[in-house]
Amino acid sequence: MNAEELKNMQTPLKEKYRNYPESAVITLKAQGKVGEGISCKVDTGRALVEAGLHPATGGTGMLACSGDMLLEALAACAGVTLKAVATAIGVDIRDGMIKAEGDLDFKGTLGVSKEVPVGFQNIRLTFELDSNATSEQMASLKKLTERYCVVYQTLLKGVNVETRFV
Repeated sequence: MNAEELKNMQTPLKEKYRNYPESAVITLKAQGKVGEGISCKVDTGRALVEAGLHPATGGTGMLACSGDMLLEALAACAGVTLKAVATAIGVDIRDGMIKAEGDLDFKGTLGVSKEVPVGFQNIRLTFELDSNATSEQMASLKKLTERYCVVYQTLLKGVNVETRFV
């Protein structure tokens, strides 16, 4: 896809969202079903993923870890956003790798220490790109990828989460 094709695809959507702002608000959904043992089966829309405990919390390592899935979502969203931004501004990315790494202290998750927070303490997002982009273009790619990546912005800013048991 080139910049013109991307623009042609997105222009009608942008116009619709400007004229009918409520049409831009959608609800994405995910659903999991409690599985065997300590696991949860999540339908990704493309495949069924079974998540379980990380080995650092007693898991076997045979099931997906939800923390890994969060980092995978970040890497995927950042990669797609990067390619869209690069296409829009005319930067050729010949090849690239997006790495998301996060640091967890499992003493919090396992209740060993109430002083240790549950969750990631640090997340690093690294882009290794093969491109002919100038340093100015790379700075634009970074700025715009960060600005428009949904998962990145959600993690960065945080979001209210409402929990209900019915």
